[in-house]
Amino acid sequence: MLIVIVVLALAGLALATQAGVVLIERAFPAEGRMIDVSGGVLHVVELGARDAPDMPIVMLHGASSNLRVMQRPLGDIIAKRHRVILIDRPGHGWSSRDRIEDSTPAVQGRMITEALTKLGVGKAIVVAHSWAGALALRMALDDPERVAGLVLLAPVAYPWSGGAGSYNDVIATPVIGPLLAYTITLPLGYLVAASGVDGVFAPQAMPQNFVSDSATPLLLRPCEFIANARDLVTLKAAVTEQAPRYAEIKAPITIMSGDVDKTVSTGIHSRPLAATVPNARLIVLPGVGHMVQHAVPDRVVAEIEAMAAQTARRTAAVE
Repeated sequence: MLIVIVVLALAGLALATQAGVVLIERAFPAEGRMIDVSGGVLHVVELGARDAPDMPIVMLHGASSNLRVMQRPLGDIIAKRHRVILIDRPGHGWSSRDRIEDSTPAVQGRMITEALTKLGVGKAIVVAHSWAGALALRMALDDPERVAGLVLLAPVAYPWSGGAGSYNDVIATPVIGPLLAYTITLPLGYLVAASGVDGVFAPQAMPQNFVSDSATPLLLRPCEFIANARDLVTLKAAVTEQAPRYAEIKAPITIMSGDVDKTVSTGIHSRPLAATVPNARLIVLPGVGHMVQHAVPDRVVAEIEAMAAQTARRTAAVE
């Protein structure tokens, strides 16, 4: 009898999850275009003029999020003067990936590079937050002719002590992970989403309506939740493999991190990176946590503009 009750309860939760997915996707529809690449389909939003004179600005979001986290406020402001390309990383937002195993910066970098090629983008400035810091660095290593400059916001760059959280380990586990993701993750996630996001902003306050403005509920869909967990669980090994090569990066890099970031330690990631990459500039922001682009958007915009001016001068000098 107990087994029957459990099965019925799981079936009910599964049906509720699928209904929730439908409602979430209706509430937060795709806003851009879909680009087919090897291994999936990427959702891309373009802002600003396509014929803007400077290089395009490509913006990449971190874990547990989607392109809207970079669009507001950064992308909307930068697009007043530049062509801005925002991309949902493979498996996140409205982007898909054919294999859940395609979780590493190397694989995702190849997919994003292919999408940029189809958009007619040659050299670009890449602005990346958190998890995507490792992705942007990998792109600079694997395709240096495309990455003209990097602006990294609280980037992950090196291995750290510990793991990626026990719940991510469980969700990334075959069978048990999907079972949980397709039953309890969405209803439970709705209850704790706001408090979880609030902790990432600390010590700054989470902006009003951030969860809805950033389409954060998209993360609670089973496929994306599993993909996100897989990204986090495999990241440590990925940065362990690529970190010894960082000194090869010739592109200029601006690194912006908060000195009280409890999510991605500035001491473990940003400071060693700045000491390793030849053309790196480190800005440590006092009293700022992990969400740098929301804590000091004007300062971040100014640094992106400075990078755009710097890369324009370098290009002109070569020509």
